[in-house]
Amino acid sequence: MASGKTSKTFMWGIMGLLIVGLGGFGATNLSGNITRVGSVGDEDIDVNDYARALQQDIRAIEAQAGSAMPFNQVLSAGIDRAVLARLVGQASLDNEAAKLGLSIGDETLSKQILAIPTFQSANGFDRDSYRFALQQAGLSEIEFEGQMRADTVRALLQGAVVTGTPMPSTYANTLINYAGERRDFTWALLNTTHLSAQIAAPTEAQLTAFHSENVDQFTTPAKKRLTYIWLSPDDLVAGIEVDEAQIKSLYEERIDQYLVPERRLVERLIYSDAASAEAARAALDAGEKNFETLVADRGLDLADVDLGDATAASLGSAAEEVFAAPGTGVVGPVETSLGPALFRINGILLGSETTLEQARDELHADLAAGAARRQIERVSEDIDNLLAGGATLEELDGEGGAKLASIDWHDASEEPIAGYGAFREAATSVTASDYPEIIRLDDGGIVALRFDENVAAAVQPLDSVRAEATAAWRSAQTAKALSAKAEELLEQVKSGTGMDELGLTARAETDIMRSDFITDAPEALINQVFAMTAGDAAVVADADGTVSIVSLGAVNGPDLDNAEVVGFRNILAQQGDAGLSDDLYAAYARAIQDAAGIYLDQTAINAVHANFR
Repeated sequence: MASGKTSKTFMWGIMGLLIVGLGGFGATNLSGNITRVGSVGDEDIDVNDYARALQQDIRAIEAQAGSAMPFNQVLSAGIDRAVLARLVGQASLDNEAAKLGLSIGDETLSKQILAIPTFQSANGFDRDSYRFALQQAGLSEIEFEGQMRADTVRALLQGAVVTGTPMPSTYANTLINYAGERRDFTWALLNTTHLSAQIAAPTEAQLTAFHSENVDQFTTPAKKRLTYIWLSPDDLVAGIEVDEAQIKSLYEERIDQYLVPERRLVERLIYSDAASAEAARAALDAGEKNFETLVADRGLDLADVDLGDATAASLGSAAEEVFAAPGTGVVGPVETSLGPALFRINGILLGSETTLEQARDELHADLAAGAARRQIERVSEDIDNLLAGGATLEELDGEGGAKLASIDWHDASEEPIAGYGAFREAATSVTASDYPEIIRLDDGGIVALRFDENVAAAVQPLDSVRAEATAAWRSAQTAKALSAKAEELLEQVKSGTGMDELGLTARAETDIMRSDFITDAPEALINQVFAMTAGDAAVVADADGTVSIVSLGAVNGPDLDNAEVVGFRNILAQQGDAGLSDDLYAAYARAIQDAAGIYLDQTAINAVHANFR
């Protein structure tokens, strides 16, 4: 059986759903001959229970979204199916509990009801509050108490399945051994200074062969040729005049941004009387106690006394003394409206003042940009109407300041217009059958585009990419030469010669885990290290041409003295326990449902849904 703690926790959750969740939703009762929407074994799923549960879930989603949810969206989102699945699960537990003869006595039920805060008044349990809450939830006392009995029994049955089934410790140990394993190793990068000869320039034959063998490096991507008109606020700002009064008004609106008072990071420890405060200050000055100890003596944590970054205005009468302090430290006792207090200053954030003249350019730019966006909004209506009337993009060149341009667009296009997400989305989807229409950009600008033609991927002739091909050939040859040199040096490293003795700049790393990052290290280095055994040495060659040698010293397990590692292991163990419990309960639920048999009455379900349309 589940523990009392498990049952109580489950019960409080159910009470919250029944009393708080349904409160104010009103009763949902369906008349007629329909009494159930289905059953599991001998346990019926009441039609009103389904209606209330569905209503509750819909209202909860609407409360989060801040708007009504049409019932067709409820169905398409599968909310109705989720509610039915939940009720089927409850009914299967009720059916199994009945078969096992599980129940709770009247005394236990009474204690649970009397302990529910919703039913309490200043004098304890209030029957009027009890009746009113149930009325708001659309439940009679008999229905509510029956549900409480059922919920408690479900908790007992569910707890009996999932409690006391911890995941074997091997699970968490295996994961933490993998994630927390550490390596000590030495590594060194090779560069061209370690080569006996520099890489010569390629011959024409070598370059031609390299170009042919690596044709993908010199192939332009497939593109879409697009024509577009673009009107950006930046195109209009220069021609917009801004009134001086507007600049001054905006400056006043942003005065808190431009006139920032000095702030101090302050903690305040309040005492009930002056004598206590003076005694605390004396103990502090004598070195008998520090500020943290004084806080602990009051039964408080530092978070309880932290005022954050306080201004003089926020400190009231204490401001003069606190802000007169030349630096960090403790001041006081200072008399405050709450009593005498010690203030600890942990930092000083200097104030700043930006004058109107200093802010003028920024204010002018913001006002002009706002005016430009409003002007574009007006122009966009005219352009939209012209496009709808059949005007071409070429005919709209210059309309309201719009500029005509074209682009051979692909995913890696770097033209300014390609930096806008709305343009990229439109360019991706546009086809020859689409007509240009206004697209609004996130800076207030607009664009309209037209698909002209597809531009196939093409191999660039060697003569047009000779410099790039030469550089790529050199890089490839350098990487090849460095790898050969590294293999040569590797044998000496394996035989015990130190990397420094070989002219390499060795770097020693200790306690490196798989998740660590090492500055300047090749990307493949850590993966290589964790594939090695102690005493091994290897060459690591990255795809970017970087070559290094690594020698693995020690292989260490996770640091179980490290609080973070221990905490992580505990989290893994808890997740494993929870996962195992969930899997066991899911298997149990399927088994009892399969054994009992599930019946759903679609006609009854449709009748409930008709009340929501």
